[in-house]
Amino acid sequence: MSVFKIFSETLKFALNALYSNRLRSILSLFGISIGIFAIISIFTVIDSLENNIRTNIDKLGKDVIYISKWPWSFSEGYPWWKYYQRPSAKFKELKLLQDQLSISAKVAFISFFNSKKIKYFNNDIEEVKVQAISHDYRSIIQFDIIKGRFFSTQDSDIGNSVVIIGYNIYKELFNLDNPIGKEIKFMGQTATVIGVLEKVGESFIGENEDDKILIPLKFARKFARISKDSSQLLVKSNEDINKNLLKVDIIRVMRSIRRLSPRTENNFSLNEISLISRGLDILFYVINFAGIIIGGFSLLVGGFGIANIMYVSVKERTNLIGIQKSLGAKNYFILIQFLFESVLLCLIGGLIGLSIIVFCVMVFNIYFDLNFILSFKNIFSAVLISLLIGVISGILPAIFASKLNPVDAIRSK
Repeated sequence: MSVFKIFSETLKFALNALYSNRLRSILSLFGISIGIFAIISIFTVIDSLENNIRTNIDKLGKDVIYISKWPWSFSEGYPWWKYYQRPSAKFKELKLLQDQLSISAKVAFISFFNSKKIKYFNNDIEEVKVQAISHDYRSIIQFDIIKGRFFSTQDSDIGNSVVIIGYNIYKELFNLDNPIGKEIKFMGQTATVIGVLEKVGESFIGENEDDKILIPLKFARKFARISKDSSQLLVKSNEDINKNLLKVDIIRVMRSIRRLSPRTENNFSLNEISLISRGLDILFYVINFAGIIIGGFSLLVGGFGIANIMYVSVKERTNLIGIQKSLGAKNYFILIQFLFESVLLCLIGGLIGLSIIVFCVMVFNIYFDLNFILSFKNIFSAVLISLLIGVISGILPAIFASKLNPVDAIRSK
């Protein structure tokens, strides 16, 4: 018998068996569908979360070195009291670092504030993040402006009272009307809007990046204290060099600027996004493992259900198996027949579960403005898991059916 003939005959037997026991087949499909829905939906949520976090991290610059008071490694025994006594990054260190680095690099300064209220005529928003940045900040950190422009060299050098607003501020204060040239008030200051930032959403630390405004660093110095815990220096090499060489150069210059003796340890930290990325690798490994266990229980229940149904099916069709064998059906044909039925049952259930996930992803993305991603990897995993569950659940009942004695099988009732 040819392979195609075996395939067509087993498919026909499987479909007839499923159709003859429609209610039982539907209940079996339900168990597998729930299992596939559970595990693939968990993977989809985890992958979407990871993609969102890593996208936000990439915008901070993979090749950027942050000079700050605090190190980005909150391990056990973190000596915060020691780092608390360190001096914060200062504005004057920006120019000194630019001039003294032997490696060609861009250097920027950023300081963070909180404004209790930002106002435009009768509209106001509470608790807005203010970021004071130097001119080279945009050449180091990626962000897009959808309306207006970035700070000119004159804006940065003189400290003009201009501001670039986040998307939520643009939406809530101006109702998406053109804000360019209009004045807003915050922290006792009046500034002219010259740009609107592209909509970003929440960052990997849970803060909404659309609820912030950018102002020139020298403008901020006119009314706020710059040298505080939230200030940082950013360095990005202009050359394709080993980052460790740049670190050595930064340490040399910063120690010189702060006049540290050879025996005194550094009173600053050099941080990189890779530190966060390594932590995320471990975190998402643990989350994925937990997701496999949670989803695995659902699949285990569904698999036991399929195995039980297949044993019942073998018992019901024992007489038919005996007749098939007496007419010359080989053991492998009986085995393939029941195994194919089990696989087909699981595959249909898996595809139903996958279809529900696709529908949910589309609904959440369209109506709730979320960004869930159903990757090809997860689609392939759903199909592969369904096939494996079908084989594992059906193999023992299929072997049992294939080894039945035809005489005893025909006599059974």
